[in-house]
Amino acid sequence: MLKPALITATSLAFASNAFARPVSYAGGWTLIEETDRQSTSALIHYSPSAKYSLGLKTEWDRREDILFTGVQGTWLAKRWFGEDHQANLYFWGAAGLAQDIDDNTGGDQAGGQIGVMADWETRRLFVSYRAAARDFGDLDKSVMQAARVGFAPYAGDTGDLHTWFMLEVDNRPDDKEPIGVTPLVRFFYGSALFEAGWSVTDDQPLLNFQYRF
Repeated sequence: MLKPALITATSLAFASNAFARPVSYAGGWTLIEETDRQSTSALIHYSPSAKYSLGLKTEWDRREDILFTGVQGTWLAKRWFGEDHQANLYFWGAAGLAQDIDDNTGGDQAGGQIGVMADWETRRLFVSYRAAARDFGDLDKSVMQAARVGFAPYAGDTGDLHTWFMLEVDNRPDDKEPIGVTPLVRFFYGSALFEAGWSVTDDQPLLNFQYRF
């Protein structure tokens, strides 16, 4: 019984690293680009240990015409291993400068963001939840949350191309369309991950790319 459990835990640990989560292995660098129905962001971070990471973040809010640039820290608060599953809980925060761009004339403001992320997965099933709040002074104060469910049509081995089909539902109370529904497909191979989807709610793309160095 011990050997199968160790094999499963090892496979899940590999999958977790391949997902290029916001905390990598000690000494690892990760590049994360995310585009959802409202914003496009980029984060490059370094993990001094397997428990936390520090990085530089930029985020362009396309709807509110805000550009945020700052420093982000992420903490892996808890990781659970089961015989056939793994779960993770993260907290993060960012501080920097929020700038008005294009049609926004609110002026530059000091800005901050905080968030929480949690996920549970097996080699074939995936569930996640995230929530975030931001305070950009007079430019914007808002919150959001999103949940995902997904499944893999096959259980790939180490070195294989892994494929997931997912559905994301997000809630942005201040939005014209507060509830967003986005089906997407995820691929990861080695240290690279790519996601592509489309919001059926407001006709906007989801494009995410992550790479672990």
